[in-house]
Amino acid sequence: MSGIDDFRFKSHQLLIELDAATSKMMMMVSAREVSGLDWDAATLRHHDAFEAWNSFLNSPNALLDGPVPSV
Repeated sequence: MSGIDDFRFKSHQLLIELDAATSKMMMMVSAREVSGLDWDAATLRHHDAFEAWNSFLNSPNALLDGPVPSV
């Protein structure tokens, strides 16, 4: 795979986890379950997923051979 393909694949993996974590939290909000151990676990998962994605995007070695194309 090329550098851009590696970048897209890894970014997609990280975004899938971030989306799942966000969806879980939103379901909990709808169910009015915004406290307790399950909520704490959900917020930690979301935080960790966002941090992983953000760190990857801002890494100087983000698996690129060239510039990222604009979307």
